[in-house]
Amino acid sequence: MKGIIFSIVGLLVGIAILGAGLYYLIKEKDDKESRKIYSIVSIVGAVILIGIIVKIIVFGF
Repeated sequence: MKGIIFSIVGLLVGIAILGAGLYYLIKEKDDKESRKIYSIVSIVGAVILIGIIVKIIVFGF
């Protein structure tokens, strides 16, 4: 049961971080420093999301 909860929470966190990073990246597209920060945030969210998806594929929920 803990594994299922961990997987679902991980998916939600990854999607939320990726979505927020992309949203603010588009919103602040004219500011070079903001683009750098939000690009990094988006990459972190994508890595979390991909990691959880791989975990689900390999080990299941």
